[in-house]
Amino acid sequence: MPTTETEEHKALRAAVSALGKRHGRDYDREQLWSEAAKLGYLGVNLPEEYGGGGGGISELSIVLEELGAAGCPLLMMVVSPAICGTVIARFGTAEQKRDWLPGIADGTRTMAFGITEPDAGSNSHRITTTARRDGADWLLTGRKVFISGVDLADATLIVGRTEDARTGRLKPCLFIVPRDAEGFTRRQIDMELQAAEKQFELTLDDVRLPAEALVGDEDAGLLQLFAGLNPERIMTAAFAIGMGRYALARAVEYARDRTVWDAPIGAHQAIAHPLAQAHIDLELARLMMQKAAYLYDAGDDVGAGEAANMAKYAAGEACVRAVDQSVHTLGGNGLTREFGLASLITAARVARIAPVSREMILNYVSHQTLGLPKSY
Repeated sequence: MPTTETEEHKALRAAVSALGKRHGRDYDREQLWSEAAKLGYLGVNLPEEYGGGGGGISELSIVLEELGAAGCPLLMMVVSPAICGTVIARFGTAEQKRDWLPGIADGTRTMAFGITEPDAGSNSHRITTTARRDGADWLLTGRKVFISGVDLADATLIVGRTEDARTGRLKPCLFIVPRDAEGFTRRQIDMELQAAEKQFELTLDDVRLPAEALVGDEDAGLLQLFAGLNPERIMTAAFAIGMGRYALARAVEYARDRTVWDAPIGAHQAIAHPLAQAHIDLELARLMMQKAAYLYDAGDDVGAGEAANMAKYAAGEACVRAVDQSVHTLGGNGLTREFGLASLITAARVARIAPVSREMILNYVSHQTLGLPKSY
């Protein structure tokens, strides 16, 4: 794994940064999405034969981080090209790839991802959404909650469970559910956090799907599922690092200019040192994110799983601390709409909670990495 970025990655980072700065904090989501797509940034991780850039999660995480650092992160990048695009590119049928990947790459089609359930939370083994065969078709029934951008998406990649004919046990499977499928309904969740992408509760009431709606091999569910979940964690880290960098940049600028007692407040160590610590934390989180992306792109799913969880944890913690310290540096100004930091107090917590809680990541590391026994 390289410890410094390649010239290609530096060039990509600079180009996306310039795009983000043109749009800024008051960005129009549709305009930015369209422009990023035209420049090839949305599909940078998808295969070239389907209109993508031929890169990987390493490149896509750079795009999201830099847009976040400019104050205009695109949450649907985590969902559509990173999760759904990756799963279809790796495991989809030839028809699914032809049908979805070009549109995901050029931004004209989007796909949401539905895994979380009201009674399952972070325990994906308790998912109760089930699919059963009815002739050549599938019937999908269940509920999902906190699903992002369903109103914007042409379809949702739903994680369900089917019965293993050999063991009778339920196993995870992935289905592409069109937004207008009969029996597929959504209800917007009233969130305190205001974002361009809304959150929804989904109901699937015997949604009839053709056989070709199943993604990949019916017997490779877990492998296919984590092929999407590892990029999700890496991209969440990128989202958090970008947000933290945005907040820190505003605080540093303010600390340089704000003068009290004949000196900029940034000259005082009580201000300077916490900002320096926040910068260090963000840089360390980025290194773990880059490691996770490198391992994933190299095909090391096991190594990437460990690193992706660690990266998401480190980035979430670093983001929260950076935002808190940035708001504190500005004092009362940190809570005004003019400086645009107050809303990040809530937004930063998302990186601690979603797509998996910090406590579940600590469980993963204690069990999988350290070999400690489970308490559940």
